[in-house]
Amino acid sequence: MLSLVASAYWVYRPLPMISQTVDLSIEPQTTVRGIARASVSAGIEVDPQLLFVFFKLSGQSRALRAGSYEISQGESALDLLRKLSRGEESLKAISLIDGWTFRQFRAALAKAEGLKHDTQDMGDDELMTQLGMPGVAPEGRFFPDSYTYGKGTSELHVMQRAANAMTKQLAAAWGQRQPDIQIKTIDQALILASIIEKETGRESDRTTISRVFHNRLALDMPLQTDPTVIYGMFDHFDGNLRRADLRTDHPWNTYTRKGLPPTPIAMPGRNALKAAVKPAPSNALYFVAKGDGTSHFSATLDEHNAAVNRYQRRITGASSGASSSAGP
Repeated sequence: MLSLVASAYWVYRPLPMISQTVDLSIEPQTTVRGIARASVSAGIEVDPQLLFVFFKLSGQSRALRAGSYEISQGESALDLLRKLSRGEESLKAISLIDGWTFRQFRAALAKAEGLKHDTQDMGDDELMTQLGMPGVAPEGRFFPDSYTYGKGTSELHVMQRAANAMTKQLAAAWGQRQPDIQIKTIDQALILASIIEKETGRESDRTTISRVFHNRLALDMPLQTDPTVIYGMFDHFDGNLRRADLRTDHPWNTYTRKGLPPTPIAMPGRNALKAAVKPAPSNALYFVAKGDGTSHFSATLDEHNAAVNRYQRRITGASSGASSSAGP
């Protein structure tokens, strides 16, 4: 058998497999013999003892790594060894989009192929406790990015990575804050960033939109931003924001309540985080969407109403407000 292992013919010839591809999952702390057996159990049709001896004689047995691997038809024992020793896992990815809510994040996790769906029965409180943030509302606490994972990876593991990334990105942004901003805590920065994320149609407008909100906070004016109202309506929002909705009080209604809402309303990206703490110079107190992805900014209500008439009211019937659709 040792002569066979040493044989270049055996080492380089394609491994016989039960299908075109084989998914091989190696758990941490698996022995070399266990890796050989797992390879055979996954669908590689060789003697596990032969594979074990090859691994041992290769000099790479201590380098074999746990993970999820995809072995394709035509690959050899040497190819298998190289994948296992280099940790060339078969990875998938899940992308979290800037502006997504926590509910959208969980829905994406539930649909993600290959993940171990171990959080679907957890409530928000239990989940945040598992992530080391007991008592913290989950909204906005996960950084939108692409996260790779191997087959069988826990949802909780992906969520932990996203939570750690947001903690890091938020701290980095907070460290760059301007001295004249109206927010006093890092959590307030996260809340404001989430509003900016939902209000922004054009990257170049982010910092000026941020300044509008800072100016309003400085004057003790309500923020009057539609996305917060929509968020607080939850399942009752049908896609049409009405005047009655703007007058219906709830914790996230920034028309009926001054200051920031109690929690973020979405997952802000890196640029929204920076904009929240580094607003552009401006005396604007209002802005309205122009219909091309940009916003028109105004310092007075009269100027804002004129802009609303120009850009929105003739089309949608909207009236004046801090961001688009209701009067102060």
